[in-house]
Amino acid sequence: MKVKVSTIAFSNNQSLVDLLIEHFPDSEVNTDGTRLTGKDLINFLEDTDALIVGLEKIDGELLDQLPRLKYISKYGVGLDNIDLNACKDRGIQIGWTGGVNKRSVAEMALGFMLALCRNLYSTSNQMKQLIWNKNGGYQLSGKTIGIIGLGNIGKELVELLKPFGCTILVNDINDVSNFALENNLVVVDKKELIKSADIISIHTPACEDTLNLFTLNEFKMMKSTSFLINTARGGIVNEVDLKIALKEKLISGAALDVYSEEPPVDLGLLEMENLICTPHTGGNANEAVFAMGVSAINHLLAFKKLLIN
Repeated sequence: MKVKVSTIAFSNNQSLVDLLIEHFPDSEVNTDGTRLTGKDLINFLEDTDALIVGLEKIDGELLDQLPRLKYISKYGVGLDNIDLNACKDRGIQIGWTGGVNKRSVAEMALGFMLALCRNLYSTSNQMKQLIWNKNGGYQLSGKTIGIIGLGNIGKELVELLKPFGCTILVNDINDVSNFALENNLVVVDKKELIKSADIISIHTPACEDTLNLFTLNEFKMMKSTSFLINTARGGIVNEVDLKIALKEKLISGAALDVYSEEPPVDLGLLEMENLICTPHTGGNANEAVFAMGVSAINHLLAFKKLLIN
């Protein structure tokens, strides 16, 4: 079975590559170092039977150019970049495990909270310009945290926040009342969460319902002292409106690990002093990279066994 790996993070991890080749000697990985799109992605995948994919867009138009493809193994946890109906129509199976990198992303969200609250990012940048700013911000302990999306990562963040004694407000389209009761969380509607939280952390999937979940309207409802964190998916936060909110001090600051276009190109947003921005590395702690890679390989092995039997 011919296997190809389009995702960069997997391809750059030699331990994962060695493990893949041990089981699938004819495998080929993306050594180009860039996210493949369009014709480049088609050319790379044209003769593959199975694919390990990261964030590359897999739609019907692409699949029509890959007649041999029978299996897609997901490196990571989000499926929003894969047209599941198009795969089903073509008999292409999907291998996927949720929550593989939940600790990695939750730790980043917690890190963002501490950095924003204590002015760690802003004062560090100022120190590099020999500006001695003694404003230490405020403690995370005891603050009101709003978590939108209480899936694997949202629940992991709840666990990490326990030592800080925060009041945690949660909002989810699913019934999370039992988990909330067990963990002293307060289930509220989105509007109340936005108006009440000192820090809002987004952990929802990307879909039609979450596109532009945060616009200027939501920023105007937030406390002027509050922070917004998005480690979920780009497009959930309207970046044009976020730039206005940060510039006009509608909120105190924000942290983004994901963007509507990746890599982002809006320097006007990225250069704002009250924005922390990272290159979609929330799930890329070394441990998470390896765990996601092993999970993807295991799905391929399960499919191979199915073919043999």
